[in-house]
Amino acid sequence: MTAATETSSSGIKTVSGAPLLQLENLAMHFKAKGDGLFSRGTKWVQAVDGVNLTVHAGETLGLVGESGCGKSTTARLITRLLEPTAGKINYQGVDIAHYSDRQLRPYRQEIQLIFQDPYSSLNPRHTVGAIVGTALRTHNMVDKKGELPRVQELLEVVGLNPEHYNRYPHEFSGGQRQRIGIARALAARPKIIVADEPVSALDVSIQAQVMNLLENLRKEFGIAFVFIAHDLGVVRHFCDRVAVMYLGRVVEEGTRDALYGAPQHPYTQALLSAVPDIGVVRGVPPKERIRLTGDVPSPVDPPSGCRFRTRCWKAQDICATTDPPLEEKASNLRTACHFAEPPAESIVSEVA
Repeated sequence: MTAATETSSSGIKTVSGAPLLQLENLAMHFKAKGDGLFSRGTKWVQAVDGVNLTVHAGETLGLVGESGCGKSTTARLITRLLEPTAGKINYQGVDIAHYSDRQLRPYRQEIQLIFQDPYSSLNPRHTVGAIVGTALRTHNMVDKKGELPRVQELLEVVGLNPEHYNRYPHEFSGGQRQRIGIARALAARPKIIVADEPVSALDVSIQAQVMNLLENLRKEFGIAFVFIAHDLGVVRHFCDRVAVMYLGRVVEEGTRDALYGAPQHPYTQALLSAVPDIGVVRGVPPKERIRLTGDVPSPVDPPSGCRFRTRCWKAQDICATTDPPLEEKASNLRTACHFAEPPAESIVSEVA
């Protein structure tokens, strides 16, 4: 028996009972130039290589990992700013991975992106009203008379003065500009927002305000989030589930409590051991940090088998020959490691 396919009034096809978003073996390889003058052959940067993730309606999925691991590329694939080399991007059961721009238009309304840099992501030549109102005009969501009231309503929702719709981005602070970016994403009434490190470029004092705003919007509108961040404390506070990426692949994924409480993958354990522990301020002895040796391998020529093996203290012969599958190793936790096990002691008691 096949699942029923429906088409909404906006032209979006959906499959009943399907997750909101599902990535299947998603890959993005970029063509790279040779290293030298006489180099031959085509080389490919494996930015994302075989990612499998699922996001349900109203859920928040955190995506963490070192710089260059493929998080931002994954964000651009989900929003179809990039067309994947291989794999599927199932939105409510329909694969949009290779849809044309015309086919994608109704889907772009429901899948929005908040950019990392609030300075370069806003057109300096347009007023705030024009920036936020673009989605309203593009998707014919309001008539001409209703555009300004809706823009002012959105500005008020994100904590800005609605009367400032005629100002330009340079007249706002960094935190206010990011609120404008959030208002722009909300304008289309999305079901899922991909937030690509939305607070990393802001002052620490402003980060908490923006995170509280996102949390309130999530609860009020029931929006699902794919939240990309370096700050594991922010991810723990905001996300229901967390996926850890390394060199283009997901090495561990599970619920927040399972992953932070007893991570099974050595790389996740190393990441968490580096998080500042506020218990030290209260006189608690600091926990031993796991220090990884060597550099991250090149995505042009990744290691065979397990990609983390060149920096892993548990690596054995099988790690070089067999790529470990991402499978359930503990309750609510999937891990890609041949020797997955929880740490001998708690890595971090309290994330700052």
